[in-house]
Amino acid sequence: MRRKKVKKVKKKRSQKRKIKTKAKRKGVKIIKIKENPIISPNSENGWESWQTFNPGVILLEKKIHFLYRAIGNDGISRLGYASSSDGFFIDERLPYPVYEHKINPLSFCYFSFTSGGSFGGAEDPRPVRVDEEDVIYMTYTACQNGLRVALTSIKVKDFLNKKWHWKKPVLISPPNEVHKNWVIFPEKINGCYAILHSLNPKISIDFFDNLNFDGKTFIKSYYDPNPNGDYWSWEGKIRGVGPSPIKTKYGWLIFYHAEEKGDFGKYKVGAMLLDLSFPQKVLTSFKRPILEPEKEYENNGFKGGVVYTSGAIVKDNNLLIYYGGADSYVCVAYCDFDEFLKLLIKEKRPKLKKKILKRKK
Repeated sequence: MRRKKVKKVKKKRSQKRKIKTKAKRKGVKIIKIKENPIISPNSENGWESWQTFNPGVILLEKKIHFLYRAIGNDGISRLGYASSSDGFFIDERLPYPVYEHKINPLSFCYFSFTSGGSFGGAEDPRPVRVDEEDVIYMTYTACQNGLRVALTSIKVKDFLNKKWHWKKPVLISPPNEVHKNWVIFPEKINGCYAILHSLNPKISIDFFDNLNFDGKTFIKSYYDPNPNGDYWSWEGKIRGVGPSPIKTKYGWLIFYHAEEKGDFGKYKVGAMLLDLSFPQKVLTSFKRPILEPEKEYENNGFKGGVVYTSGAIVKDNNLLIYYGGADSYVCVAYCDFDEFLKLLIKEKRPKLKKKILKRKK
């Protein structure tokens, strides 16, 4: 992959925001900033001229790094890079893709087209650093003999220096099947790497001594899109897990996508807690979705009525949730992390609110 000259976004002076004070009112507020979307298609770059959405994020050296899905003039899905020091305003965005799936000759794939509008390539990255290792692992959806889950990695040092020396990807889901939304836990559990690959009919997690897959052994996964567990309530159809789990003192926080009973066709986001030592066990979940497609940028795009979160981090005690809007844009919502957890324990739904953020001159 040829590297082009880096183009930086013109950066203004940053502002110290009083987010905690504004978020801590009676009941937590999940705020969709009015500056959304924070990443939009760029017609100057042919590879990302149509859609930019479904970002994976990772927090390194106090900076939030984005790997977002992009589709351009040739209809191929690639991954772009951007970064932000505060999580809201993009400071840098590279003018070239940083990852492409090139295992097989590119050809039209029906499943890939229905999965966001591309003809093939790499979709929906979930980067994660396990136990502060010097490696970033990334699962993503690959268009190859169906929609399959692929795994690659990159050294943290290379990632930070923008030397995109990705390890050759290996497919970890079986051929001729459709699989998406597999995530790696950011910590080993009972000494093993853990991959969550299904939510229904049960929380399915496989454990491994290492992540050196040989391309011949696959994770067998099954999911039932129609909820039947005791922890489901508003969900009429399950779509899959969102970002990699976030460790909290109460349990593993996970987000997931589902369609609501009586409102099929719209993707909404739910949240639940899994047990820390036995994450197959659900401790609690919200009885209503926490994010819904309400704004123009969530209802006007390639696929209207979709909010699809694939990245979430905690920074300065704020929970930052990154999501794709209408399969076309990258957006962010945030709230006070402690208050969010308190409501989740009590199984109460957070309130939604809009806010304008400004930089200090």
